[in-house]
Amino acid sequence: MTHGTTPLKPATDDTVGHRIRWTLSDYRVVVGQEFAHLLRQPANFAWQLGFPVVMVLLFVYVFGSAMDVTGQGAGVGYIGYAMPGLFAMTMAFGFMNTAFAVADMKEKGFIDRVRSMPMASSAIVVGRNLADTIHAAVDLAVLAVIALLIGWSSDGTALETLAAFALLLWLRFSLIWVGIWLGLLVKGTEQAGNLFALAFPFGMISSVFTPPELMPSWLQPVAEWNPVSATATSIRELFGNPVPIGDAWPEVHALAAAIIWPLVITAVFLPLGVRRFRNLGR
Repeated sequence: MTHGTTPLKPATDDTVGHRIRWTLSDYRVVVGQEFAHLLRQPANFAWQLGFPVVMVLLFVYVFGSAMDVTGQGAGVGYIGYAMPGLFAMTMAFGFMNTAFAVADMKEKGFIDRVRSMPMASSAIVVGRNLADTIHAAVDLAVLAVIALLIGWSSDGTALETLAAFALLLWLRFSLIWVGIWLGLLVKGTEQAGNLFALAFPFGMISSVFTPPELMPSWLQPVAEWNPVSATATSIRELFGNPVPIGDAWPEVHALAAAIIWPLVITAVFLPLGVRRFRNLGR
C-alpha cells in the first residue's frame, strides 16, 4: 500500500524575507560608505556645520540688536525668534550637501559600480537619504547645544520640543529627495557647487530672520508660502517662542503647513529622483 506524499518545495533564496534582508544590507553599504568618507575627510563635516554656526553668531550678535520682531523694542526676544529660524534654514540648506555628495559619487564612478553589482536598484537613492537624515540629526544636535550656550532655550514641554525637532528632520528628509534629484541631474560637482545660488533665496526669503510683514508687499506672499517659513513658525510655537503672525493661511495654520509641505515635496521629488537614477546612462 502506498501513501501519497506531498513533495517538499525546494529551498530557494528567492523569498520575500531574503530579498528584504539583502535590500537592507545594500542600504547599509551606502550609509556606511558615506560615514567612512566623513571619517576620512572630517573637514567636510566641519565646513557643513561651520556655516550655520557663523550665521547664528552673525544674526544673533551683530544684526539681532537692530531687529524688532516682538514689538517690544529692537533686540528684545530676537534670539527666541532667530534660533528656530536658523534651525529650519540649516535643515533647508542641507539639500545642497546632498546634491554635491550625489554628484561626487556619480563623478567618481561609485554609482556606476553599484549599478553593475547585484544590489537593490533603490540602494543609492534610499541609502543616501538615510545617511543624510542621520547626518542632519547630528548637525541639529550640535547646533542646539551651541544655541543653549549662547542663551537660547525652549519654553515648551519636553514633548513639544521633541515634536519641533521632529518637524525639522521631516523638512530635511523631504528636501534630501530634491538634493538627490539635482545631484543626479547635474553633470558634476562643479555644477552642484553652484546650487547655492538656488538655495540662498529659498532660505532667506522666508520668516527665518524677519517676519514677512516687514518685507515689501510684493515679497510677502513668497515668504509666507515658503516651506521653510512654515516649519520655522511652527517650531517657534512648539518651542514656546511665539511672535505676532500675519493672516496668511500658512502662518495661521503653521503646524499643518509644516506637515503638508514636506509631503508634497517628497511626493514630487522622490519619484523624480528614482526615475533619474534608472535613466542614468541611457
